Amino acid sequence: MAQAKKIGMYLLLIFVLYTIINSPSRAADLVQVGFEGISSAARSVGTFMTGLIN
Repeated sequence: MAQAKKIGMYLLLIFVLYTIINSPSRAADLVQVGFEGISSAARSVGTFMTGLIN
């Protein structure tokens, strides 16, 4: 099982590098979308916690 995880991580790394090299603007867009998603999730958790306090 650990071997499969290691292979999966290598494949993911190769895919990320391939995407960055072939289409840097697309890779930047994907990173931006990811950060916007994380930011939205954090904002939602903050709103929820604030609602619990009030």
